[in-house]
Amino acid sequence: MLTLIGRGMSNTEIAADLVISVATVKAYVTRLLAKLAARDRVQLVIIAYEAGLASPSR
Repeated sequence: MLTLIGRGMSNTEIAADLVISVATVKAYVTRLLAKLAARDRVQLVIIAYEAGLASPSR
Protein backbone atom coordinates (compact mmCIF):
# COMPACT_ATOMS: atom_id res chain seq x y z
CA MET A 1 0.00 0.00 0.00
CA LEU A 2 2.75 2.45 0.89
CA THR A 3 4.53 1.68 -2.38
CA LEU A 4 1.40 2.51 -4.37
CA ILE A 5 0.89 5.72 -2.42
CA GLY A 6 4.55 6.54 -3.06
CA ARG A 7 3.90 6.16 -6.80
CA GLY A 8 1.27 8.89 -6.50
CA MET A 9 -1.72 6.65 -7.10
CA SER A 10 -5.16 7.81 -6.00
CA ASN A 11 -7.40 5.76 -3.70
CA THR A 12 -9.49 4.75 -6.71
CA GLU A 13 -6.42 3.63 -8.66
CA ILE A 14 -5.09 1.66 -5.69
CA ALA A 15 -8.47 -0.01 -5.18
CA ALA A 16 -8.59 -1.08 -8.83
CA ASP A 17 -4.99 -2.33 -8.75
CA LEU A 18 -5.49 -4.39 -5.59
CA VAL A 19 -9.10 -5.38 -6.39
CA ILE A 20 -10.43 -3.99 -3.10
CA SER A 21 -12.97 -1.29 -2.31
CA VAL A 22 -12.11 2.39 -2.08
CA ALA A 23 -13.39 2.32 1.51
CA THR A 24 -10.81 -0.37 2.35
CA VAL A 25 -8.05 1.73 0.79
CA LYS A 26 -9.15 4.73 2.86
CA ALA A 27 -9.04 2.60 6.01
CA TYR A 28 -5.53 1.37 5.17
CA VAL A 29 -4.34 4.92 4.47
CA THR A 30 -5.76 6.06 7.81
CA ARG A 31 -3.94 3.20 9.58
CA LEU A 32 -0.67 4.00 7.79
CA LEU A 33 -0.95 7.65 8.80
CA ALA A 34 -1.41 6.62 12.44
CA LYS A 35 1.24 3.89 12.52
CA LEU A 36 3.88 5.99 10.77
CA ALA A 37 2.93 9.18 12.64
CA ALA A 38 2.49 10.97 9.32
CA ARG A 39 0.36 14.08 9.21
CA ASP A 40 -0.85 13.66 5.61
CA ARG A 41 -0.57 11.67 2.41
CA VAL A 42 2.35 13.78 1.18
CA GLN A 43 4.36 12.74 4.20
CA LEU A 44 3.54 9.10 3.38
CA VAL A 45 5.03 9.65 -0.08
CA ILE A 46 8.19 11.06 1.50
CA ILE A 47 8.41 8.06 3.84
CA ALA A 48 8.00 5.70 0.86
CA TYR A 49 10.87 7.46 -0.96
CA GLU A 50 13.13 7.41 2.10
CA ALA A 51 12.43 3.69 2.60
CA GLY A 52 13.30 2.97 -1.02
CA LEU A 53 9.75 1.85 -1.84
CA ALA A 54 9.29 4.51 -4.52
CA SER A 55 11.50 6.45 -6.87
CA PRO A 56 10.95 9.15 -9.48
CA SER A 57 9.64 7.74 -12.75
CA ARG A 58 11.18 8.92 -15.95
